[in-house]
Amino acid sequence: MFKRVFDLVLVLGTLPIWSCILIVASFVAWLDLKSSPFFFQKRGGKDGKVITVYKLKTMTDEKDKDGKLLEDEYRITRIGNLFRKLSLDELPSLINVLKGDMSLVGPRPLLEEYLPLYSNEQARRHNVRPGVTGYAQVNGRNTIGWDKKFKLDTWYVDNQSLWLDIKILLKTVGKVVSRDDINEAGQATATPFKGSSNEL
Repeated sequence: MFKRVFDLVLVLGTLPIWSCILIVASFVAWLDLKSSPFFFQKRGGKDGKVITVYKLKTMTDEKDKDGKLLEDEYRITRIGNLFRKLSLDELPSLINVLKGDMSLVGPRPLLEEYLPLYSNEQARRHNVRPGVTGYAQVNGRNTIGWDKKFKLDTWYVDNQSLWLDIKILLKTVGKVVSRDDINEAGQATATPFKGSSNEL
């Protein structure tokens, strides 16, 4: 309950700032993409419940001759890439925090299609609300493998505290400023999770 109060105080207290930035970023994304600037995606939330996460679009909807979306690297726009570096694409997720679907800090919500692929240990990441940022995000983000991410996620579940959340939020600011760990080496975003071959 205290964590929820902490989230609401921070998000509502900074509402005039982040909402203004979101309005400007949404307008820029709309001009860039010539379409809706918002992106809605089903992801795994607390206790494995599926939630709809809100984000700003950073990619076009370009498809190949067979009607399949092109690879991420061909669809990310220059503005979209900048938004990712500054984490502006995550701003709409603060609405998820207000709704109670997410917390400011917690394991990042991943695609709904990953839910049946987790080992029992990895699935413990869903024992808490997913976060806009998390322990894995300030310790490698997209530059570390899935196994390492999940170990960091479950470590957070076992060691969460208000002080740890504050440290993660402060480190997140540093990561955004330095633009560290945004993309996996050789990838426009991150390699899709295919499941683990063993119980971690």
